Amino acid sequence: MTLFEKIAAGQIPARMVAQSDHWIAFHDINPQAPVHVLIVPRKVIPRLGAAVEEDAPLLGELLLAAGTLARQLGIDQTGFRVAINHGPHAGETVPHLHVHLIGGRQMEWPPG
Repeated sequence: MTLFEKIAAGQIPARMVAQSDHWIAFHDINPQAPVHVLIVPRKVIPRLGAAVEEDAPLLGELLLAAGTLARQLGIDQTGFRVAINHGPHAGETVPHLHVHLIGGRQMEWPPG
């Protein structure tokens, strides 16, 4: 089981923000901004490049959840960033696709 599967199963505690039948959202344990939430599908997809056509509705649901959570967390007006890392050079540390919702501070471009 991946770390995120264990969190979804309640085997590892997390500061949950929201959840649905298809995903969970919780605060990152190493936040890079005042708001840093991970949105994780319950279905294990190792990384974005491993997603298949049948995953399209789930991927869309993750992005819609990011927008909804940004509003709920009060970062929709000032701005927020959504990131999905793929592979070690991108900073991927858990082989389970997840969306980073980051906000609450000025973001730099290009990202690090």
